[in-house]
Amino acid sequence: MITSCRIAIIALVLQAATGCLNAKEESVSELPSEHTDKSLSLATFGTGCFWCTEALMETLDGVKSVISGYSGGHKENPTYKEVCAETTGHAEVVQIAFAPKVITYEELLGYFWQAHNPTTPNRQGNDVGTQYRSVILYHDDQQKEAAEKSKAAAASSFEDPIVTEIVKFEKFYPAEDYHQNFFRNNPTQSYCYFVIRPKLQKFLQKKWDLGVL
Repeated sequence: MITSCRIAIIALVLQAATGCLNAKEESVSELPSEHTDKSLSLATFGTGCFWCTEALMETLDGVKSVISGYSGGHKENPTYKEVCAETTGHAEVVQIAFAPKVITYEELLGYFWQAHNPTTPNRQGNDVGTQYRSVILYHDDQQKEAAEKSKAAAASSFEDPIVTEIVKFEKFYPAEDYHQNFFRNNPTQSYCYFVIRPKLQKFLQKKWDLGVL
């Protein structure tokens, strides 16, 4: 049973994720792929709508920045309209700069599986299309090996087979400015309120259950 204290704490964290995160706000949309901070590493994931993924991953300790964008396709400098038309081959992804001394890539992969349903091809809920596919874009051989091991381990947690792609990272294109920090900037927008907010609440509940909240 969830106690009133537990509900209150989760509500406070959800409020912070919705409206604050001020400590990260300046850096969230500024870090390019070729970052110069050698203490940070990069991870690139697609779990459906990048608005959702961004909102969830920003809550993790050790995550320095989360940038929404496009990757995995063939079109250079794609626009949101082109990606939605499924003519570019790109998926909606987030690129995460993280401090490995605080959160490991393997731990990020654990949250990746929690953040979406990896068993539905080209779909997350009502979001349908190849741009919403589940994908891990690895940056080196170590990430590839970790992703494959994590995928195999996660299989037992789902009734249906995991369809997540594990592919080599090639190029990341940041999405248009209005997509960055979308949930934080638009908490009452219908998609944010009725889709992202419940996902975030569920994600925070899992973090609580794991003892990291």
